[in-house]
Amino acid sequence: MSLSPILIGIAGGTGSGKTSIAKKLLEEYGNGDVVVIEQDAYYRDISNIPMEDRHLHNFDHPDAIDIEFFNQQLISLIKGQIVEVPIYDFSTHSRSKDTKTVHPHRVIIVEGILTLHYAILRELMDIKIFVDTPDDIRFIRRISRDIENRNRTVESVIEQYLKTVRPMHQQFVEPSKYFADIIIPEGSKNKVAIDLIRTKINSILFNQID
Repeated sequence: MSLSPILIGIAGGTGSGKTSIAKKLLEEYGNGDVVVIEQDAYYRDISNIPMEDRHLHNFDHPDAIDIEFFNQQLISLIKGQIVEVPIYDFSTHSRSKDTKTVHPHRVIIVEGILTLHYAILRELMDIKIFVDTPDDIRFIRRISRDIENRNRTVESVIEQYLKTVRPMHQQFVEPSKYFADIIIPEGSKNKVAIDLIRTKINSILFNQID
């Protein structure tokens, strides 16, 4: 008998600790059972925009994500099909020619700031999680990440945060937490919440087998 995979959505503001929780669950269940799909891979390709203007693009608005393609690939994974997940190059703000081959897994984790915003994604999810972290901590993490991993300057990160990141968080990200089944303060450091998620996953897996 073929068992349906479990789809877990993890949302929260930039720098909230979404990725840390996804990695924690990946460690718990292993690569053989769990795969993590990042929302950031599905940014629309804006290579048609001049390079000097790309940083002005609002990457925190829901329209920045190719949601139809994102949804299509998740449905394919749920059906047991192999997909080619796009790779986004943050240094050039464009979609790479390379892709990442992803095979079906028992547990599919989808993480990103807007994963709970889209109704078509929520309909696919078995567990919806929102990571709730104070704004100042998220902002510091955002600066560190973008400078170290995305070739950004402090000034450009601050400018983007004030112009788009913060307003979009208030308009789209924060309201989406009311769709969550579980709201986690402190991210992966919240051991009680991690144990609760693990228990829920095991319950679904056990019931399917039973």
